[in-house]
Amino acid sequence: MIAAIILSLSCYTVDMTEQVIVTRFGKPIGKTISTAGLKFKTPFIDVVNRFEKRIIAWDGQANEMPTKDKTYIVVDTYARWKIVDPRAFFENLRDERRALSRLDDILGSETRNTIARHKLIEVIRTTKDREPERPEGLSAGLASNVAVLPPITKGRVKLEQEILERSKGKVKEFGIELLDLRFKRINYNETVRQRIYIRMISERAQIAELFRSEGAGEAAKILGNMEKELKRISSTAYKEIQTTKGKADAQAISIYAKAYDQDPAAQSFYEFTRTMETFENTLDTNTMLILGTDSELFKYLKGLPPEEEE
Repeated sequence: MIAAIILSLSCYTVDMTEQVIVTRFGKPIGKTISTAGLKFKTPFIDVVNRFEKRIIAWDGQANEMPTKDKTYIVVDTYARWKIVDPRAFFENLRDERRALSRLDDILGSETRNTIARHKLIEVIRTTKDREPERPEGLSAGLASNVAVLPPITKGRVKLEQEILERSKGKVKEFGIELLDLRFKRINYNETVRQRIYIRMISERAQIAELFRSEGAGEAAKILGNMEKELKRISSTAYKEIQTTKGKADAQAISIYAKAYDQDPAAQSFYEFTRTMETFENTLDTNTMLILGTDSELFKYLKGLPPEEEE
């Protein structure tokens, strides 16, 4: 029975997801055990310390920090790391809880320092090669007047890499390899958020005004073309009317001339009717007319044909 107890205390298993450090009186002995299977140790005096072999997550606290241009933002980060040297990890940190606390200090400090060295635009823009979007439907000339984001030199991806590289050297002495670090969320504090909203509203209003201006210009152009076309059509129609009237008058005169040559009586009747038309168009009840005795009009008023008067 005692032998069975001693044997059970002498054996332990290592899972494929674990790596083990055996300590004796609190000090590591032997090499790191990273192969899975049944292992042996000295009972009662040896202690098995198990460490995760897989990638471990670190989720940082969301902290408020200033940028280079004195804009306060709330930055929430996360990272992935693993234990590559269990002996150094055990001697410096002992367990994952202390490791996570140490990562809070290192990564939080490096994040704050990096954000403070760069302007806000560098933090919120992804990469320096990303082109800002232009309003759709707006002509190139007017779109150039819309406020756009200023150019950047690095961008958020480069800042993440910068924090990662600066932190790697600091955690290496703890037996930790930092694999990746990213910004989970970047937010503005309430004061900055209100300024951003006002700026967004102003920019949208500016774009709307540009659309209205461009629409008014197009409307004026269409109206101008319409007026031009209307004048062209009216001019052409007037020309056709005058041409037709001229041809008709010429034809009428030709007919009258032929009639005069063929029938003197018809010529006399024509002169009479034209004289009456003149009276109708020029005289009314308030008109005073003074005529000489030799006037053709006077002869018709006397009621005598011109031939008899002569």
